[in-house]
Amino acid sequence: MNMIQALNSAMDILLTQNPDVVMFGEDSGYFGGVFNATDKLQAKHGAHRVFDTPINEAAIAAMAIGMAAKGLKPVAEIQFSDYIFPAFDQIVSEMSRIRYRSAGQFTSGCVLRSPWGGGIRGGQTHSMSPEAFFTHIPGVKVAIPSNPYDAKGMLIAAAEGNDPVIFFEPKRIYNGPFDGVPDAPLKSWAKHPKGEVPEGHYRVELGKAEVTREGSACTVVTYGTLVHVAEHAAEKSGIDAEIIDLKSLSPYDIDTIAASVNKTGRAIVAHEAPRTSGFGAELAAQIQEDCFYALEAPVLRLTGWDTPYPHAHEWAYFPIQSRFIRAMEAVTKAV
Repeated sequence: MNMIQALNSAMDILLTQNPDVVMFGEDSGYFGGVFNATDKLQAKHGAHRVFDTPINEAAIAAMAIGMAAKGLKPVAEIQFSDYIFPAFDQIVSEMSRIRYRSAGQFTSGCVLRSPWGGGIRGGQTHSMSPEAFFTHIPGVKVAIPSNPYDAKGMLIAAAEGNDPVIFFEPKRIYNGPFDGVPDAPLKSWAKHPKGEVPEGHYRVELGKAEVTREGSACTVVTYGTLVHVAEHAAEKSGIDAEIIDLKSLSPYDIDTIAASVNKTGRAIVAHEAPRTSGFGAELAAQIQEDCFYALEAPVLRLTGWDTPYPHAHEWAYFPIQSRFIRAMEAVTKAV
């Protein structure tokens, strides 16, 4: 399966196994979503369980919160992560706090899915990586899969839990992994090990990172599309980098990160979002606290720039393979 098919399979299973599951969003009903992630689910499960909403992200989030408080299990879609901000107050003030404010009488076990990130020439309004905003909110989980196998298992785990989850889906790798070379031919998930996705139900628990490539020269901590870019950069450069796919940003797996950095002594944190106050800053601070005596060089941040996401100069903004190689060379040569 590619990632779209894996997500569709996850949602089909959730709808089939639990009559309390409902799904909705802009064009996610009849048309099956702008990227076809909810394709044919309305026809199979009915318009009362998979339905379209107005173009109103605040209303989508509010509906999800209210439904979850009354015992339903909503999996709602924000059409692009760039447009999640009209729902920000609902997420911060209601979704994240309802269990705390009600002393456990109510929960908000809902999922907000959203296509996320750059690499598709979407320009400034269809390419954002706003994950750092949401990792700052106590009570909300944030998950970003990097492959079809994890996408299906993580979405099922998110929807079956009792906590609200912001579930960002890297749209650059919906149809295949990206090696970080902009002009290279597109690749398919067909030959990738994580493209082997079981048809049935399984869970990939949130909060646990994965070492996708073992190494000894440095540690690269990243997530989403950049997991694949980092892996190809390590192979191309010959630098024996250890690559960690974070998967879950809130909570995140500091134990796996610290074990790796204490082994390699050098670390790179990488994300597509702007550098200042990006999630990499949190990772760098935590690595410094937990691995100070093992570090042989400063933690290096490899990120997007502090500008709106450009259209014409997308590959100057995106952390492509050549930027990863330069970062790996810099951190391994630093004394």
